[in-house]
Amino acid sequence: MTSNQPPPYSHNDSAISRNQLTGEVVPAGFDFTGNMRRLCVDITQRHKYMTHINMEFVAVAFSQTRKGVRHGVHATLTPMRFENGAREGIRNGKRYGAQRLFDYQGREMLYILKFYLPRFQNEPFLEKLTTVFHELWHISADFNGDLRRFEGRCYIHSASEKEYDRQMLQFAEQWLGKNPPMELFEFLHHDFKQLETRHGRIVGMKIPQPKLLPKAARVR
Repeated sequence: MTSNQPPPYSHNDSAISRNQLTGEVVPAGFDFTGNMRRLCVDITQRHKYMTHINMEFVAVAFSQTRKGVRHGVHATLTPMRFENGAREGIRNGKRYGAQRLFDYQGREMLYILKFYLPRFQNEPFLEKLTTVFHELWHISADFNGDLRRFEGRCYIHSASEKEYDRQMLQFAEQWLGKNPPMELFEFLHHDFKQLETRHGRIVGMKIPQPKLLPKAARVR
């Protein structure tokens, strides 16, 4: 059985470094989102608890933070559907639909995985890798555009976010224990300034935050 996910490839091969959504060749520099996507592809193929994820339907992007301080958001996962994968949902008593996002081949994205630079890149190596697992684990086990939902009020991180993070660290260490190619995660060993110095500049895909679109009330 063949996988429908693209095989990992080295960031040194600029000829095949293309924008995930437009298909255009990425400008010269270090393609952060392309390299992050290839890392995630390997994780979803190599780690047994991540195989429900198909990265062809996950858009990987970055956003530049105004300040380089460590505190603040490092990464986010945005679901493109509502609960149970519904295209419409209720917010504050009103019905909304989610703005849709497609790649150049017509595939609809179910999630947007976004990293905030330079903040994310300036974290220690294992914390960066754990953050990647943290965000991927938010993806529903049904891979339907919704988030993984735990029981209770704290449905995003379960009853204990500390326990959630501990489990993600364990997942990251398990993946490293499977001896993935060093070239896939080598960039995580460098901070933002080091990457910028080595490659001239950091490039990648930026995606505006999708909007909730109000839906007209249905006539009964």
